[in-house]
Amino acid sequence: MTSPLSHSDKQKTLSGVISRIRESLDIDTIFKTTVTEVRQLLNTDRVGVFRFYPNLGWEGEFIYENVTAEWNSALKAQLHDHCFAREFVGLYQQGRINVIADIYQADMSECHIQMLEAFQVRANIASPLMKGKDLWGLLCIHQCSGPRQWNTSEIEFVQLIAEHLGVALQQADYLEQVKIKSTQLAEAKAREKAAEWQKTIAITIEKIRQTLDIEIIFHTSTAELRQLLNADRVAIYRFNPDWSGEFAFESVGDGWTSLVGQQSQQTKLRENISECTVKDLAKIPEIDTYLQDTAGGRFTRGEVYRICNDIYNADFSECYLEVLETYQAKAYVIIAIYQSQTLWGLLAVYQNTGSRVWQEDEVYLLTQVGTQLGVALQQAEFLQQMQTQAAEISKAAKRQKALANTIEKIRQSLDIDTIFKTTTQEVLQLLKVERVAIYRFDSDWNGEFVADSIVDGRTPVVKPQPITENVLSLDIQGNKYARNEVFVPIIAQGEKLWGLLVAYQNSQPRYWQEEEINLLTQVGIQLGVALQQAESLQQVKNQAQKLSQAAKRERKAAQREKTLAVTVEKIRQSLDIDTIFKATTQEVQRLLEVDRVTIYRFNSDWSGEFVAESLSPSLTSVQELLPMIADEYLQSTQGSDFADGKILVIPDIYHINNTQSYIPLTTPILARALMIVSIFQGEQLWGLLAAYNNIEPRNWQEDEIDLLVQIGTQLGVGIQQAELLEQTQRQKEELAQTLKELQKAQSRLIQSEKMAGLGQLVAGIAHEINNPITFIYGNISHLHEHTENLLKFLDFYQQKYPQAVAEIEAQAAELDLDFIVDDLPRILASISMGANRISQLVLSLRNFSRLDESGMKYVDLHEGIDSTLSILKHRLQPHGDSFSIEVVKEYGDLPPVLCYAAQMNQVFMNIINNAIDALEQSVADGIITAQPKISICTEVIAQNRISIRIFDNGCGVPENLRSRIFEPFFTTKEPGKGTGLGLSISYQIIVEKHGGKIECVSESGNGCEFCLEIPIK
Repeated sequence: MTSPLSHSDKQKTLSGVISRIRESLDIDTIFKTTVTEVRQLLNTDRVGVFRFYPNLGWEGEFIYENVTAEWNSALKAQLHDHCFAREFVGLYQQGRINVIADIYQADMSECHIQMLEAFQVRANIASPLMKGKDLWGLLCIHQCSGPRQWNTSEIEFVQLIAEHLGVALQQADYLEQVKIKSTQLAEAKAREKAAEWQKTIAITIEKIRQTLDIEIIFHTSTAELRQLLNADRVAIYRFNPDWSGEFAFESVGDGWTSLVGQQSQQTKLRENISECTVKDLAKIPEIDTYLQDTAGGRFTRGEVYRICNDIYNADFSECYLEVLETYQAKAYVIIAIYQSQTLWGLLAVYQNTGSRVWQEDEVYLLTQVGTQLGVALQQAEFLQQMQTQAAEISKAAKRQKALANTIEKIRQSLDIDTIFKTTTQEVLQLLKVERVAIYRFDSDWNGEFVADSIVDGRTPVVKPQPITENVLSLDIQGNKYARNEVFVPIIAQGEKLWGLLVAYQNSQPRYWQEEEINLLTQVGIQLGVALQQAESLQQVKNQAQKLSQAAKRERKAAQREKTLAVTVEKIRQSLDIDTIFKATTQEVQRLLEVDRVTIYRFNSDWSGEFVAESLSPSLTSVQELLPMIADEYLQSTQGSDFADGKILVIPDIYHINNTQSYIPLTTPILARALMIVSIFQGEQLWGLLAAYNNIEPRNWQEDEIDLLVQIGTQLGVGIQQAELLEQTQRQKEELAQTLKELQKAQSRLIQSEKMAGLGQLVAGIAHEINNPITFIYGNISHLHEHTENLLKFLDFYQQKYPQAVAEIEAQAAELDLDFIVDDLPRILASISMGANRISQLVLSLRNFSRLDESGMKYVDLHEGIDSTLSILKHRLQPHGDSFSIEVVKEYGDLPPVLCYAAQMNQVFMNIINNAIDALEQSVADGIITAQPKISICTEVIAQNRISIRIFDNGCGVPENLRSRIFEPFFTTKEPGKGTGLGLSISYQIIVEKHGGKIECVSESGNGCEFCLEIPIK
């Protein structure tokens, strides 16, 4: 009697088994370690793993074992006890555990006891090992030294161990399946990754472009990048003019400190750290092995600042490490953000949890986003400028309107006092000041305040009061110093100083804005209207005209910028290169209002051709004049200065400076004025974008030149994207072709192995059957002769002794002698008939396999068809209440055909088998009610070709599936009833092996016909 298994020991061993199952997928290691630990824990003589072989009648053997030294090993001992399978396999399949305290006291069969004695077993526990729902083996606990009463805890422990070993078996089986699938999908996944990253980049950039609000752009970018890269922090750091800076935007994971929120409390996050970081980033350091090993990779200098996989293995200075630790960073990628040509800030991606090896596609994604953020900054800056200009124009317009109202009020009266009063009141309201006064000089430059307007509660000063030189000498540049007053002169009668218009802010100093002084000056000028009204009026008109022209220029510039954005969007909306070219040339011609716009592409030898143009209706297309040109100057200089990004601007080809010795792309085009900009694909000069005025010279404006340059840049991006798409599509087609070839090779290999094994099996069966049937068939005649002799002798005996003794008559009645005499000849006839049938079947099997005819030989195809039908005869005949299938053979006079006999038999087997399946399914579904029939017709159709047609009146093949029936692994049968290889292999045998053809003629519900044609030799 053993003590119960302690809970801690049980849990410890069980945890060890579970841990090994999770840590290792090696079944051998798991089983070996488990049997050792279980035997030691249970203190038994042997613990083994027994493996079943169900296809061998549940025979099996011990494949793992741990046994003490005094007992024999059970490894490799075969179990051939059929009574064991009959008694216990069913119980084990149900998950039952077999516990025996003493084999001699248990209710067991003798053969089972003998089997256990062979393994020296006196007491045992046998727990089934299930792999899914299938019985795989047993976990056996043997006590050999004597009987043993097993405790409940021990039995439960063994059962738990067996269950977890079953899980290990399933895991190993699943791992094998996963490895096979992983091998098939690895390349496809690897190639899909590049396309997926391109798609991710496009989506991210699209989100950036969806708004012009810089805060929304930065918040979207940081959040999207952190999610895409699975990083801990993505931040945007903005530099100040002194290279200090601050974190302006941030997306940070849970559990990490927000740098944006903490930088106000931690000065190190804001202070000028240029000595530690910006100085280091000004040049690409040698520790950036990514850039060093790839010579800059796909990123140009100034785009990627630093890549660090581990800050503690990067040889950073102490101050830089201290800053990075403040950021909680362990690894990072930093990308420069340029606004135009100026470094605006940094896009930083931090990994805080630990070091990280940054991948090339991740860095590429960041550089693309960094570039787009720079573009967004440019657009935002331009938008801000436009808004500022609009606000200034609006404000100026309002002030001008107010000024105009003031002037109008001044002009409404010719009374000088009324004019002064109106002026001071209006200025007081316009400038929101506390006092406005008008001071008039006398001839001796003394003077007095002649008009005054004040806010409520102030004392007027309309009385004579000297103006000191100190007051007059003060700088009237209003925004330089904080002052209480500002004054402007009032000029009358040409250049003569008449007086001063003064505005006061007495309660506190005030920074006077330039536009306020200008407004005051304008009013001062208008105050001299009494003396020079005509001159003042002209000045107002001139000012209004200037403002109108400025507004017109601003509107035109804004319209061009808007149109540029639309043009760029059209370029990006399509990845078709011809569509991009057409849209670009048409939009540029419309925007610049020119006669012709062309796109010129360089060839590899620096010759070139015009690939796109947009022109006025009256002009002739350059492609009609000269489809291919070789500009000798551009070819000899390999793009000339255009390779360095030069912009060629010529207002008039008849008035050019001496430094411009040659004008490219003017033959055969007749042009008077032109602009040409470069189109770059990456760093390589791809071609030129040109705009022409054919008749008149043109003074090209700066915004027009900038517009053409920007479109040329975007055109280069569009060309690069279109080429990447073309490469991706090409790779996709190559992958599809490779996959198709692999499927065909796989199907050929599977079917060839299958048929080779089937042929050997059929030949072996035929040989084994042939030997005994030959013996039987050879002795039937002798048996028949001896039986006739015995019956003759019995008849003779009955004639001689008609009255037999009572015992003989009783025995004859008991044996029913008359029936035996009558039935015995019929039995012999049946035996003879069966032997003949078996001989014919053996012959059919040998004909079908034809192992001795692996090469091409002349064979009788009718014999192969008949052999196939003989093998399938059991499927053609009725079973119980089922139907029979009628076979109609219409054989023509076929000569011997040179072919691979076994492979042709394989084709007949596949097609006839499919026909039988279709007929069975049609009858089951009630599609046909007539007699199921298979017709086989053969004939010679040409001098050297024969035709074999196999027709069934089943359900047929739908038209939408008929084109795919010869594809590998495609099947119309239910899951589990077809491999999808039969017709594919048949197609390869007929078409590829024999140079013939195979066709399927069918209509849904009207049967199916397969037509085979092969040459006779």
